Amino acid sequence: MGKIIAVFNQKGGVGKTTTTINLSAGLGKLDKKVLLVDIDPQGNSTSGLGIEKHEVDVLIYDILASNLPIEKGIYKSSAENVDIIPSNNQLAGLEIEFARTEHWENSLKDKLADIKDKYDFIFIDCPPSLGILSVLGLIASDSVIIPIQCEYYALEGVSQLFETIELVRKNHNSDLDIEGVVLSMFDGRTNLSIQVVDEVKSFFKGKVYVNIIPRNVRLAEAPSYGLSIMDYDNKSKGAEAYMELAEEFLDLQE
Repeated sequence: MGKIIAVFNQKGGVGKTTTTINLSAGLGKLDKKVLLVDIDPQGNSTSGLGIEKHEVDVLIYDILASNLPIEKGIYKSSAENVDIIPSNNQLAGLEIEFARTEHWENSLKDKLADIKDKYDFIFIDCPPSLGILSVLGLIASDSVIIPIQCEYYALEGVSQLFETIELVRKNHNSDLDIEGVVLSMFDGRTNLSIQVVDEVKSFFKGKVYVNIIPRNVRLAEAPSYGLSIMDYDNKSKGAEAYMELAEEFLDLQE
């Protein structure tokens, strides 16, 4: 039986999609079978793993809105051992549709239950918001990974994030756990980055991954080629950091 993990932070620009793509790819390189479910209407995980949104027949929107079998929306990505259910901006309309209907809360969870045992890990790339789509992802998940950037105001909005997680726990998914916190965009030359690391470790006691993701130009370039950092430049500092994070992530599963 696979484990379903939401990657979630309502703040944009924190390395959420970069982490989803490259942690998935790192685990794929370690011979784990991974599914990435893109529920962000921006569809950056989709394009970042080599899927042309306009060339696929079935997206996550179709699966949730038209009640299609989830298997119809699964595609092979550019990363080894990583499948993906793609998304595009059509998904933004689903929030409006679901707001008018009842019993939408378990729609993603129920779909994923059909294929959960086919994968070691299923990662859900949530949108950078506290809306219906993010709640869908959290309800469907066993745990959540929170990416946080090593910049000023890093912890801004974290209390809101916790409130959302607690709301989901209370009403829909009492077993939802915090899997871990990924620190990204670290610059060891600045006192600010070092201070942020200390702040986040103090706030999320025992939940912060040891391996921190550095600022890296190659990491920023890789998505435009539809490749994970391991497939774009496996000798880069970004690739090394995400492979080490994948290994740490696996060690903590034992």
